[in-house]
Amino acid sequence: MAKKFIDIMDTTFRDGFQSVYGGRVLMDDFMPAVAAAKEAGITHFEFGGGARFQSLFFYLNENAFEMMDKFREVVGKDANLQTLSRGVNTVTLDTGSKEIVDLHAKLFKKHGTTTIRNFDALNDVENLKYSGERIAHYGLKHEIVVTLMDLPPGCVGAHDVAFYERTLREILDAEIPYDSICFKDASGTSSPQKVYETIKMAKKLLPESVHVRLHTHETAGVSVACYLAALEAGVDGIDLAAAPVSGGTSQPDILTMLHAVKGKPYDLGGLDVEKILTYEEVLQGCLKDYFMPPEAVQVSPLIPFSPMPGGALTANTQMMRDNNILDKFPEVIKAMREVVEKGGYGTSVTPVSQFYFQQAFNNVMFGPWKKIADGYGKMVLGYFGKTPVAPDDSVVKLAAEQLKLEPTVEHAIDLADKDETKSLAYTRKILEAAGLEATEENLFIAAACKEKGIAFLKGEAKASVRKNSPAGSKAAVEPSATGQGPCAYTVMVNGKSYAVQVAEGADVNITSIAPVPPVAALVPAVASSGTEVRASLPGSVFKLLVKEGQSVNEGEVIVILEAMKMEIEIPSPCAGIVSHVKIAEGQTVENGQILVVL
Repeated sequence: MAKKFIDIMDTTFRDGFQSVYGGRVLMDDFMPAVAAAKEAGITHFEFGGGARFQSLFFYLNENAFEMMDKFREVVGKDANLQTLSRGVNTVTLDTGSKEIVDLHAKLFKKHGTTTIRNFDALNDVENLKYSGERIAHYGLKHEIVVTLMDLPPGCVGAHDVAFYERTLREILDAEIPYDSICFKDASGTSSPQKVYETIKMAKKLLPESVHVRLHTHETAGVSVACYLAALEAGVDGIDLAAAPVSGGTSQPDILTMLHAVKGKPYDLGGLDVEKILTYEEVLQGCLKDYFMPPEAVQVSPLIPFSPMPGGALTANTQMMRDNNILDKFPEVIKAMREVVEKGGYGTSVTPVSQFYFQQAFNNVMFGPWKKIADGYGKMVLGYFGKTPVAPDDSVVKLAAEQLKLEPTVEHAIDLADKDETKSLAYTRKILEAAGLEATEENLFIAAACKEKGIAFLKGEAKASVRKNSPAGSKAAVEPSATGQGPCAYTVMVNGKSYAVQVAEGADVNITSIAPVPPVAALVPAVASSGTEVRASLPGSVFKLLVKEGQSVNEGEVIVILEAMKMEIEIPSPCAGIVSHVKIAEGQTVENGQILVVL
């Protein structure tokens, strides 16, 4: 009896990197592994999009479009290169205008993409209509998605087979052009039985020729069981990764799955075990210097109760490491349960997973529901689309009060089209003001990455990559709160202060050295009343809005911190005159650190 051919997409270079390293892997380091994967017979790759777009500009000082071009050059013209898109959010955390959604599809086609997997975290089909239309318009294959997860115990009304069938029927009724269907479980929390019943439902509902896929993660420890259930139900394709970026928060390993189907009637992509072994050896060598977060190789029994996607989990823990608050992570994960329960049951996948995490983070750091995160608040108010069920009334009220917004039922893309700041004309003016050419690529980079995109285009971005051994790395290596990366020190040499990073190990290896800024700027411009304005949480100074000698009003925002992909406004506690400015833009600050003195 002939075995059923199962298409395998290798997620190593997109979701694997995102799930293990927070997306922070340099292209020159991993391209030899891409060539090895090609030699192993892999022809279907996830190679960009999702968080692996912004992360290149934010953390790697690399151009994502150049990475995509180089990837295509290595694998050849016939490989199926796939990216991930978030419907009307494309590759950002905010809703794009129709101009941006169109430009996303146009540019990703130009830079080597074959297929775009397109999802909406709320399963709001309205958010898939225009994005799907533009993907098809530019000749790309459109893989439309139904997003999955399991809800915390006691939650009902969504994320069961009936809900997924309603969503799939809405997609079909909307006549959105598509080439394949994917059921995507970014948190890996769906039970094998639900997966089996969902795939069975889809195969019965869809024409026989439609390619149906399942995507999941090992985060909760049931991914292989879910893939076996999906195969039994008739799925046509699954997603796998290669070690060391497989298992744990990522997809199951290719070799693991080849072992799991021994004796079963499935041919996984025609792949040969010996060739995959060689490919994984090359990949291990490419990534040997990268710091492997311990949580990236673990599964968690708590994830089904607080569904945190693998791709977001390590990105958030890495940011918490950077801010020396990793000890708060267990509390934040625990707090996510209530946030999910009250948020309307959007699927925990970007951007909603980040909204959940940000709100849980705020509930831990500021007190339960004392501070509504911007994204979470806008979600429950309807600004990203319709949530699967109505959010908690009290949370909606708090969000409206704190964000000074009214609930809306208007379509997200229509709201974005009314926002002048989301137009290409507005972005073009920003580029011109910065002395930058308004190419289509530059327009999209600036629109998707905001200030950080402009900094990259101006050559002002800095790389931030965690490596155990930075020798030969072109990137700066971030200090580690765990002691597994370099440590930062201030040293005196001939009476002058220098900031030094030292990699810990058998030998002392200085990775960077720079003069410490002079403290003259901290001298009071006027007499101080002694009112100290302190950081409300660890983070970096995103914007400094005042200078010494400036008058401020009570409640006026004087500093904006950036933490956990959020902008945290720091208001003045009273009216007065700024006497001391203790920080500079880009500086990392600790919780409670003095920022400004009035």
